[in-house]
Amino acid sequence: MKAIFHHFIFRISQCFRIFSFQGRIALPFLIIAGILIALKLPDNRLYPLLFFLIALSFHFRRKDIPFLKKTFIKNWRFIIFLEPAFIYLFLILGNIHYKSDILGLAGLLLITSFSFFYPKTKINANSKWDFIPNELFEWKCLLRNNTVAAVLIYLVIIASSYHISTLTFCGLLVLDLFPRLYSDNENKEMLEMYFRKYTLEDKIYKNMKLFNLLFLPVYIGFLILNKEDSLLLLCYILFINLFLVLALTRKYKIYHYKERINYFDMGIFLSYFIYTITIIPAIVIIIDNIKSAKENISQYVGN
Repeated sequence: MKAIFHHFIFRISQCFRIFSFQGRIALPFLIIAGILIALKLPDNRLYPLLFFLIALSFHFRRKDIPFLKKTFIKNWRFIIFLEPAFIYLFLILGNIHYKSDILGLAGLLLITSFSFFYPKTKINANSKWDFIPNELFEWKCLLRNNTVAAVLIYLVIIASSYHISTLTFCGLLVLDLFPRLYSDNENKEMLEMYFRKYTLEDKIYKNMKLFNLLFLPVYIGFLILNKEDSLLLLCYILFINLFLVLALTRKYKIYHYKERINYFDMGIFLSYFIYTITIIPAIVIIIDNIKSAKENISQYVGN
């Protein structure tokens, strides 16, 4: 038990270190935690389902199970249960609107099975994303590296069409996708090959098309369940797409072949968030980004 106690002390200190050195993670985490605490859903039964899916997503994304099995030979299953159980209890007991019911307890009991069901090997999902064309390599790479998490999160996003509050909350999670999607720079040979065949406008169009096709079930589900809020759905679609284009055009505006990553820090994230809310500044910046990105790309592609 002493070793388990020290393990959790290490986990807490590890979280503080991450928050201290990676500000882009800390603020969104605190914002999302605050939203989850204050989130009001139309049905009390939805809270256990939502929080269970969050705990399940954490469980399937973890990569430390082989380490735990070697370090805690007898108690590793107990630790695998405790960590997602703590997340689940923190969310379900912390929410100010949730009223305890049998489903909340059932969710906790289901979490006990996590220590027996986990990915024992790395999932090879290369063949599962072949429907995505190669020119959308950012999407293909992200989905291949995060298959299980992507599927679980996608199911949560589809379920978010139930109500405007859940749609808004999941929309905030989606915004964090774009910095991850467009933060890695391809090498200059790949960039040259791509932009000799396609224009920047083609790339923007193809990325928006794929994103909105993936979200089509969310849009349709929301319209069926919430016809009176159709105008809010249009605002949601506009907001998300503006943020996507801002992130994509910024990538090529500042692209340099010697930099593997273009750093999308918290300041940029928040400024783009504000621009998309006000719409017009976002459009102005997108126009400027496209102009600067084309000039930058021309240095690598030439005539």
